Amino acid sequence: MATLTSVNVGLPQDVAWHGRTVHTGVWKRPVTGPRMVRRLNIDGDGQGDLAGHGGEHRAVLVYQTDSYRYWERELARDDFEPGQFGENFTVDGLPDDEVCIGDRYRIGRAVFEVTQPRVTCYRVGLRMREPRMAALLVSHRRPGFYLRVVTEGEVAAGQEIVKVAEGPGRITVAEIDALLYLPGHPRDRLAEALRVDALSPGWRTSLQALLEQHDKGPGEVAGNVGLTPAAAGPAPAWPGFRPLTVAGIQPESSSVFSLSLAAPDGSALPAALPGQFLTVRLHPDADRPPLLRSYSLSGPPGDARYRISVKQEPRGAASTHLRTRVRPGDTLEAAAPRGTFFLGGGESPVLLLSAGVGVTPVLAMLHALAAAGSRRQVWWLHGARDGREHPFAEESRALLARLPHGRACVCYSRPRSEDRPGVDFTEAGRLSEALLGRLGLPHDAEAYLCGPEAFMRELSGSLVSLGLSPDRVRTEVFGAGAAITPGIAAGAARAPHPPAGEPGTGPAVSFARSGLTVPWDPGYASLLELAEACDVPTRWSCRTGVCHTCESALLAGGVRYSPEPVEPPADGNALICCSCPDGEVALDL
Repeated sequence: MATLTSVNVGLPQDVAWHGRTVHTGVWKRPVTGPRMVRRLNIDGDGQGDLAGHGGEHRAVLVYQTDSYRYWERELARDDFEPGQFGENFTVDGLPDDEVCIGDRYRIGRAVFEVTQPRVTCYRVGLRMREPRMAALLVSHRRPGFYLRVVTEGEVAAGQEIVKVAEGPGRITVAEIDALLYLPGHPRDRLAEALRVDALSPGWRTSLQALLEQHDKGPGEVAGNVGLTPAAAGPAPAWPGFRPLTVAGIQPESSSVFSLSLAAPDGSALPAALPGQFLTVRLHPDADRPPLLRSYSLSGPPGDARYRISVKQEPRGAASTHLRTRVRPGDTLEAAAPRGTFFLGGGESPVLLLSAGVGVTPVLAMLHALAAAGSRRQVWWLHGARDGREHPFAEESRALLARLPHGRACVCYSRPRSEDRPGVDFTEAGRLSEALLGRLGLPHDAEAYLCGPEAFMRELSGSLVSLGLSPDRVRTEVFGAGAAITPGIAAGAARAPHPPAGEPGTGPAVSFARSGLTVPWDPGYASLLELAEACDVPTRWSCRTGVCHTCESALLAGGVRYSPEPVEPPADGNALICCSCPDGEVALDL
């Protein structure tokens, strides 16, 4: 017989941690007497980070007294109290390797349904004073689990827990946790888990991605796409940087120019996926660290050469160097094509939206569609200031003419008198939700957007408002991506900079998107800590090599792990939360 031994609640509080403030509800304390359990939580309880915890499918967290005893032995501790693992219900019974997704239980008059294992994050380690805890819960297969409230009601410590229904498929909490986080991911069990209606939407999305990864076949996807989009796509075609010869330079507009890059021996370069980018390493000043910049590949993906297109920025060190000092016949150092923003397959309509030099990755997609003679509906939607600032105008029109179902809408925000309506541009003004609505875009389309941040934010929202599913809208960011730092109080944004204090004496660490190269200092526990000291935007959650939120493209070099990740990242990537550089490294951050 299973028993509810303790009911634990706690409202979110601010906790000092590593010089920052964490807003967290992980501190739960036992309460006496009955407590009302409602659809979203227990009276007196709250969650600090609703992105990872809380909500209808994560209303109540359960952990077992048997696991308490296990961790007391494993960690040689005797100071635990109910709520120690951030759980609402401490229970005697209901082990993770027996409880199944979809099982239903009655406690008092309330009824609950098991929906998913605990979400791994650093805050349980914060409460436990054990930074490894998120990884240990997964690797030792003792995560605990969440409940959905089917019938609201009062509960109290000491009440019996009665099973009233069994979940279909008999997928235990421990098994489904391992399906996502541990190596292997057997296809038959993924498919069986996805047949369980009670499974929470977040886990359903992750397991569906893993199932689709299986169906693409070996080599098509290199890592765990159930945990991170950074694992999508094949492994890089070569390690580190290699020399490429500048075969030609071509102006595309008053501010955009292209460089054609070839292998020095004239051999064909490995094919890139349409939409990927190339990172180049430049040496404009021998007395300063090199400049690393990433530029989208704008040419035909199957071409023997690579074409990158660059916007000349008024104070851009890299773009100025490329425009004023690089000539045909010169050599540039380049990492292999990378990126997870690339054209997907299928027969659904395609929307290609861009503004300014953001045209480059979607132009490569247009090349791929035209080369394949695609019969998909293809909408080319581009915004420019005027004809002088409209790169690839003739090239995009010629490609669209090869598509039987190609359509275009080009907007000039300030057309000149010599710009021809109906020829050079379609509409005066900007791409907007009102304009997109008038076009009658198909709701089942796959949309790809690239341009300034405000452009992508506005039009992504517009497409969703017009009926597209959010998971069909993909964007490409020019610079550093948005940070993910769960529970950390927001502070004033700062541009990336070298860390405070004396420079380190270790190998160079380059953050390509942030345009920063600094020497490594072994005083940092991980590359993540160095990035944070430099105010480089980072993404993380567990900080122990479990969740893969921090997984980033490793453009050059290698890393050493401590601790070893629960599952390795994709080939050519690194988990920066638990790794240090093994020599000079360059990261796509």
